[in-house]
Amino acid sequence: MEEDIIFNIDVMLAKRKMSVTELSKKVGITIANISILKNGKAKAIKVSTLAKLCEALDCQPGDLLEYRKKDKDEK
Repeated sequence: MEEDIIFNIDVMLAKRKMSVTELSKKVGITIANISILKNGKAKAIKVSTLAKLCEALDCQPGDLLEYRKKDKDEK
């Protein structure tokens, strides 16, 4: 099943010229967990983690999260 919420962490990392390793250190979560978010495999995210990501990347939650409607065939 396709996910409705897409994490655009790669986009923000590129805009901020920041590495995954640097983000991991600033936010205090493992590189593996950032990869899970980046790859769309995460089932949930704590609001506190989202806030830390926003602080580290100097962005708003909407810069990181994107909602995509599913195709009609998938509903």
